Amino acid sequence: MGMHKGAHIVWDWNGTLFHDNDAIIGATNAASAELGLEPITLDQYRALYCVPVPKFYERLMGRLPTQTEWEIMDEIFHRYYAEHRVRCSLTDGAAELLRGWLSAGHSQSLLSMYVHDELVPLVRGFGIETHFIRVEGRVGPSGGSKAEHMVRHLRALTGVEPARTVVIGDAADDAVAAQYVGARAVLYTGGSHSRASLESTGVPVVDTLAEAVAEAERLAA
Repeated sequence: MGMHKGAHIVWDWNGTLFHDNDAIIGATNAASAELGLEPITLDQYRALYCVPVPKFYERLMGRLPTQTEWEIMDEIFHRYYAEHRVRCSLTDGAAELLRGWLSAGHSQSLLSMYVHDELVPLVRGFGIETHFIRVEGRVGPSGGSKAEHMVRHLRALTGVEPARTVVIGDAADDAVAAQYVGARAVLYTGGSHSRASLESTGVPVVDTLAEAVAEAERLAA
């Protein structure tokens, strides 16, 4: 892999570049229904969502799910999501922003907690795979934090400096992962978290991906 000097963005996928809120809420409600829970709205989801994901279900249920319950809900969630993600699209303007960042002489990569073997063909299908120097999803069980994945991701990017790297995501966990590796973060309100929960991280919070890129360029300067 070649050397990449200067500003670098690590993009999140679900809820950031990929506008999949409807599929996420539907999958969450399908999984929750298995335990007799009432469906929730997007606003309720944003107010309650956290990682690791079993803690999110604890907020819904009033207790942590058992291992068996978690495995059942996780399987239902991913099955439902896989069926409904086909109706979802890239966030407005995402493809143009990716091209523009490259044209400015910067580099970017994609790190997601979505299953790697499903992520790669999905990204490829939108015709944006070549915009990234690395596309990496989760390998192994779901439910963990992004921080350790971020460490491995940046180590694999030759010449990318954490101090000039900005993580753009829609979840507080993205800010935690960035801090863990010495990078900066910008959080986008269009995904899984409420603005209040994002602002509690202390990093810049924006309402559009265009604002996120502009802020990333400022932070990485």
